[in-house]
Amino acid sequence: MRVAFKTACMLVLVMIVLIVARPGSGFAAPGSDYISMSGWDFKWAQQKDAADLRANESPDAGWKRLNSLKNLPTRDQDTADAWYKTVLPELKSSPSALLLKKVYGQHIIIYLDQRKVYEQTRSYMYDVNKILLPLSPGDMGKTLRIQVQAEKDRIGIAGDVLTGDYQMLLKQFVKSNLDDLILGSSMVFVGMVMLIVALFMRKGQLISWLTLTLILLSIGAIILTYSPLLYSLYNSYGQTILIVFDVALLSLLPSLTFYFEKTVGAGYMQIIRHFRKFQTLYSLICLSFMVVNLLLNDRIFDLYYVLSVKILGYLIILQIILVVVSSIGYAVKGNRNALIFTSGFVVFGLTVLIEMISFIVSSGKYELYWWKWGVLGFVLALIAVLGQKFTENHRQILMYSKELEMFNMELQRSEKMEIISELAASVAHEVRNPLQVTRGFLQLLLEKSINKDREYLTLALKELDRASGIITDFLTFAKPEIDQVQLLELADEFRHIEGILIPLANFQGSKITSRIPKDLYIEGNSSKFKQAFINIIKNSIEALREEGQVHIWAYTEQDEVVIHIQDNGEGMEPSEVARLGEPYFSNKTKGTGLGLMVTFRIIEVMKGNMKFLSEKGVGTEVIVRFPAVIQEDPI
Repeated sequence: MRVAFKTACMLVLVMIVLIVARPGSGFAAPGSDYISMSGWDFKWAQQKDAADLRANESPDAGWKRLNSLKNLPTRDQDTADAWYKTVLPELKSSPSALLLKKVYGQHIIIYLDQRKVYEQTRSYMYDVNKILLPLSPGDMGKTLRIQVQAEKDRIGIAGDVLTGDYQMLLKQFVKSNLDDLILGSSMVFVGMVMLIVALFMRKGQLISWLTLTLILLSIGAIILTYSPLLYSLYNSYGQTILIVFDVALLSLLPSLTFYFEKTVGAGYMQIIRHFRKFQTLYSLICLSFMVVNLLLNDRIFDLYYVLSVKILGYLIILQIILVVVSSIGYAVKGNRNALIFTSGFVVFGLTVLIEMISFIVSSGKYELYWWKWGVLGFVLALIAVLGQKFTENHRQILMYSKELEMFNMELQRSEKMEIISELAASVAHEVRNPLQVTRGFLQLLLEKSINKDREYLTLALKELDRASGIITDFLTFAKPEIDQVQLLELADEFRHIEGILIPLANFQGSKITSRIPKDLYIEGNSSKFKQAFINIIKNSIEALREEGQVHIWAYTEQDEVVIHIQDNGEGMEPSEVARLGEPYFSNKTKGTGLGLMVTFRIIEVMKGNMKFLSEKGVGTEVIVRFPAVIQEDPI
């Protein structure tokens, strides 16, 4: 997926560079290589009068002088043909050519004097033509007549007609719609790459991916099949190209709404989802009418045109308004995908909205142009949304991996604790009794022993006491439940703890400072609480170097009481911090690790949690959190 995303980004970047860097796509201003023809006459005529019109007629036989070719003539009758005529100017280059940038009509015939030099007939309903007609220097001064027939209301020549060098006009003929070919082909290619990648995707991501693929393929097909150049080059396949255009458009609209629904949301009161269902049904109806119209040889074309152009135009405007308003609403709520989607769709939506309104107001005479540049901005936004989803998925994978690692460590720790708990429960009592008996007899022997034996007996008693302490830790771990739960005031508890540990700190040349405010309350057992924090603070004292310091402070944070114990001792490596609380892991020479293990269990039973922050050579900070208890003032 990430490879496909990078490929799509690279292709779009290359596409932009090609469009920006290519020579001008418009028709250059008149110059030495070609000129714009002027002095046109125009006339409406019936088809039966076509032969008379091509014969000798008087100069004023119904012809009207046109100031320019920018505006299409208003059609007088449904059966009328539009006729244009002018005189060819001097042709300086050989070979020369005549370039008609845009002619609206299904049947076009061009005459030089009485000789027919060009004819094009289209049986399908696409009326935009681009014509390049070769000329020779001998054609100078001849009368050029152009006959145009059309099924639609718009008919005639739109824009300048150029004459000049054939090679230069040929370049203009190709370049004028080169951006359509680049944009459309790039979109289709990116869509095909994404379609191949879809074969290797997981089911959960497949629907959104295929929807975006369909959107890109549809947009690419629309851009390609809307270009007049394609019909000029492949006139015999015009009907097929029109079918591809209609299918792509009718597929794009519901897919775009569905993609928004999946990546951003279903909208207020599910309006986007309901509109998408309606769009899907309407697209199927239009496709059905298209098939019937093809089978009937365009006999119901007028009805199909109303459904697939006029009514669909209003639905596109409604879709743009719904999606823009919904995406802005989601963006205001903090949805990042909606913000990206909105930025791209606003560019696309505004261009389409303006052009669709112009198309409807002009009764279909306006030709859409700027929408494809809005499409480019929108596609970039779609790719950005896709990249955002990849980033979010990657972040979630990392988060899940860390959580899984934490759960595995917690599971291992729980298994170890369970084994030790069972071992402690079964062995501790049996071992403690023989130890007590042995210690009693050793004390009797110590009283009667001579000086030489006294040293060994004293050492034996110390080791027995140490073994008894380990067994006590085992029993505490095996049965950590708190029998007597009471309200503990932290300042009072730590006053007792400091009284026990300050002499130990002073003996090592260290210092303990504390800042525990009053009225901090938690629930627990006083003796267990003291045992846990004596273990923690004692470890901090033992980690101190000369003139070390242990600082203790506490405060409330939301619904918790937070206790910090910080020292400037030796500190620990991250690998050592990760193992704290494991049995038999200790940084002390004679340590067993059971004291800290018991501390973890006590704090856990009291519904608290403990966190270590340590840096080697700097010191260690322990952060313990307990649920706070609010002590109400008596009335």
